[in-house]
Amino acid sequence: MADSKTKKRCSFCGRSENEVGFLITGMNGYICDSCATQAYEITQEALGEGKKSAGATKLNLKELPKPVEIKKFLDQYVIGQDDAKRFLSVSVYNHYKRLLQKDSGDDVEIEKSNIIMVGSTGTGKTLLARTIAKLLHVPFTIVDATVLTEAGYVGEDIESILTRLLQVADYNVPEAEQGIVFIDEIDKIARKGDNPSITRDVSGEGVQQGLLKLLEGSVVNVPPQGGRKHPDQKMIPVNTKNILFICGGAFDGIEKKIAQRLNTHVVGYTASQKTATVDKNNMMQYIAPQDLKSFGLIPEIIGRLPVLTYLNPLDRNVLRAILTEPKNSIIKQYIKLFEMDGIKLTFEDAVFEYIVDKAVEYKLGARGLRSIVETIMMDVMFEIPSEDKKEYKVTLDYAKMQLEKANMARLQTA
Repeated sequence: MADSKTKKRCSFCGRSENEVGFLITGMNGYICDSCATQAYEITQEALGEGKKSAGATKLNLKELPKPVEIKKFLDQYVIGQDDAKRFLSVSVYNHYKRLLQKDSGDDVEIEKSNIIMVGSTGTGKTLLARTIAKLLHVPFTIVDATVLTEAGYVGEDIESILTRLLQVADYNVPEAEQGIVFIDEIDKIARKGDNPSITRDVSGEGVQQGLLKLLEGSVVNVPPQGGRKHPDQKMIPVNTKNILFICGGAFDGIEKKIAQRLNTHVVGYTASQKTATVDKNNMMQYIAPQDLKSFGLIPEIIGRLPVLTYLNPLDRNVLRAILTEPKNSIIKQYIKLFEMDGIKLTFEDAVFEYIVDKAVEYKLGARGLRSIVETIMMDVMFEIPSEDKKEYKVTLDYAKMQLEKANMARLQTA
């Protein structure tokens, strides 16, 4: 009995030193490892709640990057597309100025200018978004429109877009309410046809209607853990008034709509002279809001995306530059991979020209470059790390052989 009185006990749970892993000694008591862990979890939870209720980051115009600086940063990673970069740089800078102006109490209210970027696959829409995210002073997220469906159908709700933004902002609502959202593949929610059908267009027009309130600015109840998977979760109200939306899409086939519109104005001799000056290899530069409407976007959503910009198709010179020049160029990535194995990787200049020729042939843009380089390098990446080599040079003959071998293998399995 006397022994149990002399035993050290946890001052919180009362268990003796024999019943716990270990005891931490304090000035006037003890705490066991189990209680210490529980205390840590309670502290983290309390601090997390405090963080959620914290205000938004205060922005200072002097510290913010100017449009020219934003474009210079984009130039390091994205080759060409100067028009799209300028539009994006100005819109992001104006977004910052809107956030600073909303607290000034001024009568003049600056409205946000959501952006829509149109360009063929592999021209750099998503890369522009990912690159600018590195530079921003506000929460930024990229979401894919292809998974969105109307409420009640299998897929993701429109509100899940804001769930991603909340997660990026660590559930700090004021911080999320001044963020930027990039909605990729916006063309995939185009209206499927003008003819009414007995089947509902659940991933097309219905989603566009749902997006209207987000783009315009309203208080939306956002499920913090995502749509229908957790029906009992408490909703978080988020005001989208100051959230900037940037949309991007390939709009495959919209060139035909542009061509039709340009040809409708052909009346008389002078008009035919005008059409002769149209660059048929880059019809995207003539894009107008009515072309988006013809493609299947509803007029209401086009009106809420006032800044319309385009991305140029990638010609041979641009593809050659993309291959080697940017900070994260494809070739530099492979050189780095080999460097991690202590191998110095080099290429013959003729190999780059061959890769670009094939990319132009396949018409897959910058993504085509990666798939071609991957095909050429696959056997080398498999064999070289096991061999005792300090350097390796990729020759034109080897590149041709690898690509031809891959194409023959695909033909045999087809």
